[in-house]
Amino acid sequence: MVDPVKRRYRSDVRAERAAATRRAVLAAARDLFADGGYERTSVADVAARAGVSVDTVYTAVGRKPELLLAVVDMALGSSDEPVRAEQRDYVVAIRAAETARDKIEVYAAALGRLMPTVVPLLEALAQAAVTDPGCARVRDAIAQRRAANMRLFAADLRGTGELRPDLDDDAVADVVWATNSPQYFVLLGSRGWTATAYAEHLADLWCRYLLEPAEGAGARFREG
Repeated sequence: MVDPVKRRYRSDVRAERAAATRRAVLAAARDLFADGGYERTSVADVAARAGVSVDTVYTAVGRKPELLLAVVDMALGSSDEPVRAEQRDYVVAIRAAETARDKIEVYAAALGRLMPTVVPLLEALAQAAVTDPGCARVRDAIAQRRAANMRLFAADLRGTGELRPDLDDDAVADVVWATNSPQYFVLLGSRGWTATAYAEHLADLWCRYLLEPAEGAGARFREG
């Protein structure tokens, strides 16, 4: 009969080895996507960089679209592992901020830091999705996830009592979702906007459009 302590030890060792393998695969995918782009990076390339087999890549993370999704979530979480939205540092900071303006400014600043890294990945995914059904599924899942997260952001703003009463949470979420999209970032970048200018623009836009104006400062909303 195997000693339960030895069995647990062996199980812990296997789990740690699997976790280390997964981290190596994720790091390889992140570096290769950054250096060579999504299209020019194969799963075999990721496996070779990580020092594992292709089957191990599939087992540890998944196929190429899942690898890209994991890398996106690593970038958004500023971590070596994919991080769920509610656990990301900037989301925690948004929730902790007391005023709507502070929440907006925290979020806009985070986007200014993250978008230069994340947008090229999402643009590559969008291009691959034209011919790859797996990429199309991941692209659509990311878009739906963003929309759901913006609904949560709208509800968080609503809790401050500072949103315009004529905008419901769906309208607030849609405005934020559209203007924090990769496409919007790329469009402004094509006109020479820096990431810092983009972040400042989002904060100003959202505060002006979404928040109830201070007394005497928002006649256009009351009269229009």
